[in-house]
Amino acid sequence: MTQRYEPDPRRWKAFTVTLVAGFMSLLDVSIVSVALPSIQHGLGTTAAGVQWVVSGYALAFGLTLVPAGRLGDAIGRRTMFLAALGAFVLFSALAGLAPTTGVLVAARLAQGMAAGALAPQNSALIQQLFRGAERGRAFGFFGATVGLSTAVGPVVGGVILALAGEDDGWRWIFYVNVPIGVAALVLAARLLPRGRGGPRGHLDLVGAALLGAGVLALMLPLVLAEAGGLASLWWLFPIGAALLAVFVRWERRVARRGRSPLLDIGLFTGTPGYGSGVVLGTVYFIGFSGIWLVFALYFQSGLGYTPLQSGLAVTPFAVGSAVSAVVGGRLVETWGRRLTVTGLAMVVTGLTVTAFLLRHAPPGLAGWVIAPALLVAGVGGGWVISPNTTLTLRHVEVTMAGAAGGALQTGQRIGAAVGTAGLSGAYYAILASSNHEYRLAVSLTLGLAVLSITAALAVSIYELRHRPTCPTAKDDANPPLVDHA
Repeated sequence: MTQRYEPDPRRWKAFTVTLVAGFMSLLDVSIVSVALPSIQHGLGTTAAGVQWVVSGYALAFGLTLVPAGRLGDAIGRRTMFLAALGAFVLFSALAGLAPTTGVLVAARLAQGMAAGALAPQNSALIQQLFRGAERGRAFGFFGATVGLSTAVGPVVGGVILALAGEDDGWRWIFYVNVPIGVAALVLAARLLPRGRGGPRGHLDLVGAALLGAGVLALMLPLVLAEAGGLASLWWLFPIGAALLAVFVRWERRVARRGRSPLLDIGLFTGTPGYGSGVVLGTVYFIGFSGIWLVFALYFQSGLGYTPLQSGLAVTPFAVGSAVSAVVGGRLVETWGRRLTVTGLAMVVTGLTVTAFLLRHAPPGLAGWVIAPALLVAGVGGGWVISPNTTLTLRHVEVTMAGAAGGALQTGQRIGAAVGTAGLSGAYYAILASSNHEYRLAVSLTLGLAVLSITAALAVSIYELRHRPTCPTAKDDANPPLVDHA
């Protein structure tokens, strides 16, 4: 049964609460990286053991996205959002209290699963709450949240460590989630709209198992790259590819039988812009996510910056991205794919100039001379993530919004894992082969990131040429009569 869409008068307040929760969960992907030495010292563990604090979270996050998105479609996004947020707060507190490395890693795995369950509800709730130009604006704020949380993680982590001290400061990185999360949970319970879920008659457990195993096989060697995962677990890549191929065949079989698949494969072939948007997001995140660790390695190891100074050096990108993403949310309705083409071109230009300056500028001035170039790249970056999310999901039915958003973000998480492992590995390899020439290592590694982002630019240009018509305020995927899931 369907009913006419009526704007919820509290939709922007509800959306603000979801942004706070989303920012908090995404921030935890990068904020912990700067605290690893503090955690290692505080718990008396090894570097390999503490690496799971970061890797476990990223892995659990990526594995949960699509199943949680589909479950939200089925039982209701409000229910899933509240359950996931409550679990995230609980396991954040447990991580802060962890007396041993084992407890901390277990808490981080559970926290990552909660964050992965939370993330697709954000994009699905935008699909549910907004239409037309308002949806573009909402995705603009969402994109600003994604970009800002990724870029400012090292800065926030550095500030917390500086204020709370080196020994136990890492605990406050987790504790800070608790009061913010509790406040968001109370407000979300009051503001998020109650709605019916979708069909619950069939849960695609086989599809969930195949997809989870495939993503695990692809991501595990990458998230364990620093501990030798690429060398020892490379054989998981073909297994992961085979499992995903079986997953695709299984999902098509489920759909042919008239049941509800975990992820409708027809989204990639029959929904305009969806498949290319997922590819664009995945390839972009290889370069976008990978550069932050490279910057941290160069500034801290090569130039002797503190974690806070290292984070502040890349703040221009974060500022430019946050501001332009909000503007991009308004422009996407008239510019369409031209906006992502423009943004990607600016990212390529800004990072190319940054690589050149880091190679030739005096090391003592590095943080200052790259600021304008990073600002240009950041402004461009703000016109990539949120507009691409809007354009990728705009023709997706609301009843599949959670699973579709989860698949889009799964691609981004895999891209982030590839970029983080690949670019940091390239940095170390160039450093070793060049007799520790730090400036050469950082400039060449950034060049590799630029190649990845250029590939994303090529996808965007292809999409623009084959779908040149700009979107309008009318939302073709969601006519007036829609399911209030």
